[in-house]
Amino acid sequence: MAYDSAATKGRILTAAAAEFAEHGVAGARVDRIAASAKANKRAIYDYFGDKQALFAAVLHHLMTDLAKAVPPDESDLGTYAARLYDYHRAHPETLRLLLWEALEIGDGPVPGEEARAEHYVGKVKAAETASDTLDPRTLLFFTLGLVGWSLAMPQVRRMVLGPDRSPEQLRSAISAAVQTLATQPTTHTE
Repeated sequence: MAYDSAATKGRILTAAAAEFAEHGVAGARVDRIAASAKANKRAIYDYFGDKQALFAAVLHHLMTDLAKAVPPDESDLGTYAARLYDYHRAHPETLRLLLWEALEIGDGPVPGEEARAEHYVGKVKAAETASDTLDPRTLLFFTLGLVGWSLAMPQVRRMVLGPDRSPEQLRSAISAAVQTLATQPTTHTE
């Protein structure tokens, strides 16, 4: 049986995503990633470099999957927010990795930041189309925040909204809030 490097890389990325989501970069262990991926540590270092580079590769891979699965909807940013919410509910590791990145790197530059910033350009363009009153970058940031915060802080969500608020009710409320942001005229104070 021939060695399949693409399959090995795929198993490593999957195992590393789970490990980083659970433990962050500092707490993740390459030994556990290798065991879970049924690969040796040397393959991880050969394919991806150090643990930081592996984390960057995992995040790039997951963000690419997210961009393909949930393209922005230029005609309805509220629908985009609902689909993004659904995606993050089905794939919580992506949001967890973004949170770990924020915790461990803070406001400093992240690996591949320029390419990752480019990833948001299409989303900003969709926000431009969705609203002619609110700055599109701000609108996109608020949209991402409404979706992400709602899923990242389940304890706050429960305390504020109560334990009976269903994920479907929250999804509808997020979609409506984003649509309202996109369509309401802004007021300027000077």
